[in-house]
Amino acid sequence: MDNVIKNIIGKDISLAELFEENRSVIESHSSPVLNSFRDEAFDAFQELGIPSNKVENYKYTNLQPLFSGDFTFSLKPETLTENLEDIFSCDVDTLDSITVYLVNGWYYTRNNPGDLPKGVVIGSMAQVAKENPELIEKYYGIRAPHLSDGAVAFNTMFAQDGFFVYVPKGVVVEKPIQIVNILMSEDALMTTQRNLVVMEDNSEARIMVCDHTLTTGKFVMNNVTEGYVGRDAKLDLYNLQNQHNATTQVAGFYFEQHENSHLATNNLTLHAGVARNNIELKLAGSHAEGHAYGLYLLDKNQHVDNFSYIDHAVPDCFSDELFKGVLDDHSTGAFTGKIMVRPDAQKTNAYQSNNNLLLTNDAKMNTKPQLEIYADDVKCSHGATVGQIDEDAMFYLRTRGINKNEATILLMYAFAYEVIEKIKVVPLREQIRTLVEKRFRGELDKCHSCVVCGQKGTDVTCL
Repeated sequence: MDNVIKNIIGKDISLAELFEENRSVIESHSSPVLNSFRDEAFDAFQELGIPSNKVENYKYTNLQPLFSGDFTFSLKPETLTENLEDIFSCDVDTLDSITVYLVNGWYYTRNNPGDLPKGVVIGSMAQVAKENPELIEKYYGIRAPHLSDGAVAFNTMFAQDGFFVYVPKGVVVEKPIQIVNILMSEDALMTTQRNLVVMEDNSEARIMVCDHTLTTGKFVMNNVTEGYVGRDAKLDLYNLQNQHNATTQVAGFYFEQHENSHLATNNLTLHAGVARNNIELKLAGSHAEGHAYGLYLLDKNQHVDNFSYIDHAVPDCFSDELFKGVLDDHSTGAFTGKIMVRPDAQKTNAYQSNNNLLLTNDAKMNTKPQLEIYADDVKCSHGATVGQIDEDAMFYLRTRGINKNEATILLMYAFAYEVIEKIKVVPLREQIRTLVEKRFRGELDKCHSCVVCGQKGTDVTCL
């Protein structure tokens, strides 16, 4: 493993210089498909830089200081001497899934997805792009805005590996696909993972992306996932963020849907230092359905910013957004959601809602729902609420002998459950219910996915 340690002094040109100095190494461990986008991404990044809060779409999250400092970049595939199962166990132990791991942005070499349905590919983005470039080149760089978003441009410059999921026409993957992203390093580490999901016509799959930190160092993750959902295809995509307070994560999900397709995304932030989540769906075929859900639970000085953009490009499509947050202590949150209805997108049905509970006077939430409509025969609505525990509901519970602390937990859980119940993978839904309740009770102060957490003789604390 060859890591490059570079002092980034907070100026965007330093990141550009880092790329130029190490481009030959980056490209040697990548593929022609990924390499072909680096020039235009580099040009865009020199103009855009890492987004600050002066960029309208990043108004509530200044990423620039978070991308500065001394970081290690892993420019060659990670090689582990230990077995991941010796240091990591899945929270959802009752889940029968197809599970693969990525370590510091690189596909784990000992992965064994097992017997897959005919034609299904679950593997390394770098390897598939080299061995079967025809599966990648049609979709790579199409949806992710690497020319207009500095964070995506930065990812495209440095991207080498990630996960690739391909489900051919007419194939149903019965078992959930679990992608476990693990960060572990003695040094501060920055990763740029690039992922691609391709669902051909009339295919079905459920994918869970689980993000975990196993060591206490400072991490910056800049992940981009592009996706294509073909005609009559169905995809449920869950992203579970469970990281310590020294982690910054920028996670982008950019998907295109076609006729009669169904896509549901659900972003669940249980723990995060700073998280910026971008969810962009383009409904490009009639009768497509796009659902975007999110739940974020914040305390201390944590910050989560969810940005969504739903593009109704054709008639007769449906979209539904629901994001909910519970903010405690000095935490801050942001939600910006835009529904775009194009001139020809008649018969659009689009709904957007963002609701938040503030548990203290110091917690803050910024919310900005938006509609931009250029068609007249549509049904669209949007709304947002920021408030505190309902006093009438609290009074009702107290009069029935429930103490204040327990009543507060019950009301918080009832508030969050509307998003939790959207999870269709039953073992995952039950585990999330348990974790959310523990979070509200203050019992989840360490990451329970890491086997070493809490064991005698260790000092690994994930929060």
